[in-house]
Amino acid sequence: MESIFIKNQIILFQGDSITDCGRRKEMFFPMREGYPAKIATIYKELYPNTPVQFVNRGISGDRVCDILERYQEDIKDVQPDFISLLVGINDVWRRYDENNPMSLEDFTKYYKQLLQQLKEDFSQVPIIMIEPFLIPTDPLKDKWHEDLDPKIQVVRKLATEYATYYLAMDGIFASLVASKTHQASELSLDGVHPTSLGHSVIATSWMELVGLL
Repeated sequence: MESIFIKNQIILFQGDSITDCGRRKEMFFPMREGYPAKIATIYKELYPNTPVQFVNRGISGDRVCDILERYQEDIKDVQPDFISLLVGINDVWRRYDENNPMSLEDFTKYYKQLLQQLKEDFSQVPIIMIEPFLIPTDPLKDKWHEDLDPKIQVVRKLATEYATYYLAMDGIFASLVASKTHQASELSLDGVHPTSLGHSVIATSWMELVGLL
């Protein structure tokens, strides 16, 4: 199998803590242990003759509006050849832990603005959008679905217009738990942040979707 990437291309991972995965705390391990690092590791083993640069610019706690604020430095200046975007769970979480909700209208506005900017600056660059997810580990978070599910529908709708690939991770994780392939606690301890296994599920699903596995 040949790589979908061209030698020396830049693949940018953008998002919140799920993408960040502690990478900013260890300068010697800038990819850390999350799904971006797993993708990079698997890719290097499978395609040693087509080296590319994987760049992780996720920041813990970010909402869509925060990514917009750092767009120049953490997206445009990187000049990516492929963009992977996972964001949205903090747009839900802040409603419940800080009483700082993000309305569906504002979420839609910011996410669409981000995607329009990407299309304006990188019209030929493929975009993979990963939907936000909640793994059913913590019963106290079940009520989050009242806020999360409409936002997932927004992301899915925007993907039909702006994304080259769409990864329905909420559905994938729900299916794995419902089928008893994995217990929810094997995939995440708090429902938001994946375990190593959970990150592996994202990584392999990502690579299969874009045609690398």
